Amino acid sequence: MSPFLALVRRDLALAFREGGAVGTTLGFYLMVVTMLPLGLGPDLNLLSRIAPGVLWVALLLAALLSLDRIFLNDYEEGALEVMALGPMPLELVAAAKSLAHWISTGIPLALITPALGLLLNLDIDAYGVLVLTMLAGTPAISFIGAIGGALTLGLRRGGLLLSLLVLPLYVPTLIFGISSVNAVLMGPGGFAASFLILCALSLASLVLAPIAAAAAIRMQLQ
Repeated sequence: MSPFLALVRRDLALAFREGGAVGTTLGFYLMVVTMLPLGLGPDLNLLSRIAPGVLWVALLLAALLSLDRIFLNDYEEGALEVMALGPMPLELVAAAKSLAHWISTGIPLALITPALGLLLNLDIDAYGVLVLTMLAGTPAISFIGAIGGALTLGLRRGGLLLSLLVLPLYVPTLIFGISSVNAVLMGPGGFAASFLILCALSLASLVLAPIAAAAAIRMQLQ
């Protein structure tokens, strides 16, 4: 097994063994979506209309809760410094840890979305598209979030600063994720363009974010 895959497997094992971060993320997502209909009232047409945006925003906020854990545990234990001195480039280390975060957080959040869509009276035709767009867009959330996680290593109360750093960078993913779903709900046309831009954002983050995260880690380790 290559060092890259071994690191991904290690981080996944730690994430699911501890369970706290994953459980908190899923629980927060569930609570936000569950409580929203109580605040907006029983207007099913309103809930159906805003459902894609609500689910996307709730997913972004839930993912923020675990971003600081991408590097923090290894940084506090000294393992990150050992990885930086190891044979695998630090860019690949950052990519492996970001990928593990997406698998352990982004995919579960996307897969439980159809169940939560029932609470918001989401149109049945949008379920498949919504999950597809979230699976395509959540890699950008994890990889861009890794940059914020690397920049805030060692800072007290770095979670708030991390949110301020990465939330503006999530806006394009949010916009094109919601517009892809709305294009399907409002009629033919428009889905392909929004979805392809969403995929392009994720692909760009896969390439560029590990480089930026690695640079931030080197700065923190100096």
